[in-house]
Amino acid sequence: MVVRKTRKTKKKRGSRTVGGGTVKKRRHSGHKGGKGLAGSHKHRWMKLTKKAPKHFGKHGFTRPPKLQKSVSTINVGELDERIDELLETEAAEQKEGKTIVDVTKIGIDKVLGRGKISRSM
Repeated sequence: MVVRKTRKTKKKRGSRTVGGGTVKKRRHSGHKGGKGLAGSHKHRWMKLTKKAPKHFGKHGFTRPPKLQKSVSTINVGELDERIDELLETEAAEQKEGKTIVDVTKIGIDKVLGRGKISRSM
């Protein structure tokens, strides 16, 4: 690639419009396709979807921090591992060969299903 030693405008001097087409074209923003984000849903669509793909459309929302509630969880497999400890603290009890666990006593709101259990609960 050849390095340009002088600027292109130097070459264009004396040519009246200096490479800008007619004077009417060079003058206003219509020559550029509009100002700012004009035509972003029309003739500049490809450029906008490449640079900012989430510019248009709805993309969720953020809930106010007061309404957000953190839920404490535990997996079934973890309950099975801690069953002896829970029986001692009376958060769990034995009935008819089954272990009944009250997770609200240990401050847990939700029981998740990951893990394996070795005894009936």
